[in-house]
Amino acid sequence: MPSPLQPEVLELLETLAIPHTAIECDASLADTADFCSHYGYSPDQSANALVVGSKKGEPTYACCVVLANCRLDVNNTVRKKLGVKKLSFATPEITRELTGMELGGVTPISLPASLPLWVDSRVMECDEIIIGGGNRTSKILMPPGGLLKLPNMEVVENLANPYPAG
Repeated sequence: MPSPLQPEVLELLETLAIPHTAIECDASLADTADFCSHYGYSPDQSANALVVGSKKGEPTYACCVVLANCRLDVNNTVRKKLGVKKLSFATPEITRELTGMELGGVTPISLPASLPLWVDSRVMECDEIIIGGGNRTSKILMPPGGLLKLPNMEVVENLANPYPAG
């Protein structure tokens, strides 16, 4: 049976020898909360790849990977690291243009070399993580250490903050 992962994603996983399991999912359940609820995964192990960029001046972007139980620190850590005054999440159109992927399926695997990849340190503390498969019909279950093999990858302390309990 062919892999449900985007072909470029599967090729890079195999080339870098990153252990992984491809998980097929219904495209209507690709968004993290829906996926976790339906397929029984915890937000504590689900990592979202979010593209952010400058709001003014020369467009500058980065892809940030954070656990679903955390909020990306856009206004402090990310803004300072990107070196811009105003920052926002990339639109679905810009995300598609930069990554070739749809929201709900964006993965840090196979991003363009020109796009910095910042991973919150909490992601690296997990035994396994669930990330997008490059499309809305798949996810990847893998050890987070595999992310260390990716180009332009940097682990960043306090890239995100946990949502308050309750």
